Amino acid sequence: MAHIDAGKTTTTERILYYTGRNYKIGEVHEGTATMDWMEQEQERGITITSAATTAVWDKHRINIIDTPGHVDFTLEVERALRVLDGAICLFDSVAGVEPQSETVWRQADKYGVPRICFVNKMDRLGANFFRTRDMIVANLGAKPLVIQLPIGSEDNFQGVVDLIRMKAIVWTGEELGAQFSYQDIPADLEELAQDYRLQMIETIVELDDEAMEGYLEGKEPDEATVKRLIRKGTIGASFVPILCGSAFKNKGVQPLLDAVVDYLPSPLDLPPMKGTDPDDPELILERRPSDDEPFSGLAFKIMTDPYVGSLTFVRIYSGKLIAGSYVLNSNKDKKERIGRLLEMHANSKEDITVAVTGDIVALAGLKDTITGETLCDPDNLVVLERMEFPDPVIKVAIEPKTKADADKMANGLIKLAQEDPSFHFSRDEETNQTVIEGMGELHLDIIVDRLKREFKVEANVGAPQVNYRESISKIAEIQYVHKKQSGGSGQFADIIVRFEPMEAGSGYEFKSEIKGGAVPKEYVPGVMKGIEESLPNGVLAGYPVVDLRAVLVDGSYHDVDSSVLAFQIAARGAFREGLRKAGPRLLEPIMRVEVITPEEHLGDVIGDLNSRRGQVNSVIHNAACQVRRCPTAYPEPAFCGKRGSCCLNLQYS
Repeated sequence: MAHIDAGKTTTTERILYYTGRNYKIGEVHEGTATMDWMEQEQERGITITSAATTAVWDKHRINIIDTPGHVDFTLEVERALRVLDGAICLFDSVAGVEPQSETVWRQADKYGVPRICFVNKMDRLGANFFRTRDMIVANLGAKPLVIQLPIGSEDNFQGVVDLIRMKAIVWTGEELGAQFSYQDIPADLEELAQDYRLQMIETIVELDDEAMEGYLEGKEPDEATVKRLIRKGTIGASFVPILCGSAFKNKGVQPLLDAVVDYLPSPLDLPPMKGTDPDDPELILERRPSDDEPFSGLAFKIMTDPYVGSLTFVRIYSGKLIAGSYVLNSNKDKKERIGRLLEMHANSKEDITVAVTGDIVALAGLKDTITGETLCDPDNLVVLERMEFPDPVIKVAIEPKTKADADKMANGLIKLAQEDPSFHFSRDEETNQTVIEGMGELHLDIIVDRLKREFKVEANVGAPQVNYRESISKIAEIQYVHKKQSGGSGQFADIIVRFEPMEAGSGYEFKSEIKGGAVPKEYVPGVMKGIEESLPNGVLAGYPVVDLRAVLVDGSYHDVDSSVLAFQIAARGAFREGLRKAGPRLLEPIMRVEVITPEEHLGDVIGDLNSRRGQVNSVIHNAACQVRRCPTAYPEPAFCGKRGSCCLNLQYS
């Protein structure tokens, strides 16, 4: 995982070559990378969809998911981290910690994923291993454990110093990095290496009383103990090991693979996976990571294959899965038959007969399972925690160029939405237009391009529109009476609701503080439903309302005329009037932007950003201009791709 262009796919290609999975190295810039198998990826030179594969190193099987770095495809990182046990976080040694690096780091924190860092591109002009380490501390709040030092940098980068063995690892010759040798540490690095080894040892012995006692007595831990303690600290998130190299120059990847095996957890190192009973959501169930446990797995990705049809990617948390067997979708209580069980290598498929705990496989033949749902043994039910998907931030109107393509477009949009939960589409009843929503302009460009290539649909696309949100700025209490009594059966509901603002990103919350039966319990769900139905349409401009708590404080009812429906209608009225009193405000999506530009263009860049209401947070004179706040619907500036590059990261404010 990493910021765009940090070298994730390039590193993965070397891993596949050195493990013997591939017989040659594919290059991103040539469009030959195995993991970038989509035509759009090969043409644009970026990863768009996560790709899974499996490799073997030192008799250990490693499941690998290569993720995108572009902010528009952050969902791919989210669902990969949800099902992986460990991660390699790459950093460009010139740029250091970039905006999307911070985003994916937070995502890994969210799921508690242990990780190791690889400071890549040590051969590039301006490479600085130590500055990157300092940025990891300052920007990510992490505790780095340096276990390698670079030997040289830029054109003079030769290899690394292994602080565990206290040897230099040097790559020479033209064998695509396959050959390297252990040598004595260069004299000019000996003192620095001793200092960093001392820091490493003092950090890791704190994790073990016996090792600490021996160290205080003057006994340094042996290599096996050092590796054991680094593994313990990595899995326990006490620190993050940092390595370095240059994947493109084929230097540093084999020690990185050793670190994956030595320090990142296997499925057996992890605590049991927690889930709930589908019949009793309050009952917590556990599944130990063992082949002897009942089968449980999480569907984390759907992919449409032109030959096989729909493929469902599943991470197996416990038990075994056998081709041709039946499993239960415990979210929907529906049985599914495993038509084919496939091991994936990017878009290549290999039939297997059985998969075990820890495996990531693709299932063909599932009809009712979507991303985030649980598959389990039909006789041992469990529901695993579902994934969270980001809301779309931009939308455009789309229509087929010919009426004959209308059905094909609808079918294509359905399939694409099944694959990508961050992509939505709907029909605007007022304008009679189809509206597609996504995470950014590039995201929607790819969707339209896939409609054309995969579904043969030519479409006209309107200008992007921003997805705003509404919220409130102060507490307001409102009494609303819904009364329709004109003889016979009528309607009556009287409620007092307090609306309170919540922290950004909190969503919506409903509470009832009714005492003494002022509003009977059976009518409270009607109030809750009425407010929830009103949330998609705010009072300012009709945008969805977020970060709001609604508290039912008091009310009254009529023995004959009150009903759930009456209280539901009253809640809608209370919502409209209450929000008007609560200081409604419009929330605008904000982009965090980093622009890298030559010094001579800095003035033009800042002027362009200021003209778009951007606020320059800081200018770093290693050619990075970091802009922290800028309104969305921000078109790719003229300087991006011509005089520099930029990355955008979205939040609401």
